[in-house]
Amino acid sequence: MNAVDAAAGFRHRLQSLIDGSGLNQAAFARMAEIDRSTLSQLLSADGPRMPRADTLIALAKACQVSVDWLLGLTPRKEVGTQIIDSIMQIQTHTRSPIDDHFLGWLREVEGYRVRTVPDSLPDFLKTEEVLRYEYQGASLNNVSQSFGARLALMRRPESELEVCTSIQALTTMAKGEGKWEGLNQTARRRQLEHFGKLYAELYPSLRMYFYTLTETYSNPFTVFGPKRVTLFLGTSYLVLNGIDYVRLFSRRFDELIKLAVVQPHQIAETVDDILSELG
Repeated sequence: MNAVDAAAGFRHRLQSLIDGSGLNQAAFARMAEIDRSTLSQLLSADGPRMPRADTLIALAKACQVSVDWLLGLTPRKEVGTQIIDSIMQIQTHTRSPIDDHFLGWLREVEGYRVRTVPDSLPDFLKTEEVLRYEYQGASLNNVSQSFGARLALMRRPESELEVCTSIQALTTMAKGEGKWEGLNQTARRRQLEHFGKLYAELYPSLRMYFYTLTETYSNPFTVFGPKRVTLFLGTSYLVLNGIDYVRLFSRRFDELIKLAVVQPHQIAETVDDILSELG
């Protein structure tokens, strides 16, 4: 399932809730306590989009359905776990590679396995040059200190981090395509070399898998040991606390790595092949 299919599935489920309520769009928006314009955008087939975390929770609460069902993660429509503040939270995310929330969650589960599905290489594996390009306009003060703390955690013998993302996230950067079009080839080459060297140092505590978007798709999420799951929704995190969510998203992670076209022991070879193609 790709991003367009995921948004289309959400739109279909949202429309079914509106139809079942017997309300028009304006009345449904008031009932769910969301903006009518937001509802219209979510229902539009033009430029399909997924909801913000706060909108998602508002819809789930108002309609008494599970967030999992709204996101298409389960066919079960009913609420499996009561939606209360201790179980489901929202944390804002500033546009910066320095993510204190993420680092704090990592520290809470030291000694446990963490499994993450980012939309590109994890920021701590990127060069400062690439970060400055990607986060233009954002403050990168203390980025070295923040990443140093992250790497210090990764270098501990009890650390275990699994990362699964699309191979296209790596190849589009390497080729300077999409959002990377303005990044020069020298910087892209240095990034690949930096990634290969750092991965070799951290492996096997760090294990990476790459799937292909022609086979599957996943929104970004992270499973923090047995404690919580976070879904990254652009400007915020949807934080799901509890073992039921951990089990659900752990199964999804297992599905992704079964579809992986690059396994952890093949990373060095893959990076070398991409570097060779750059010339």
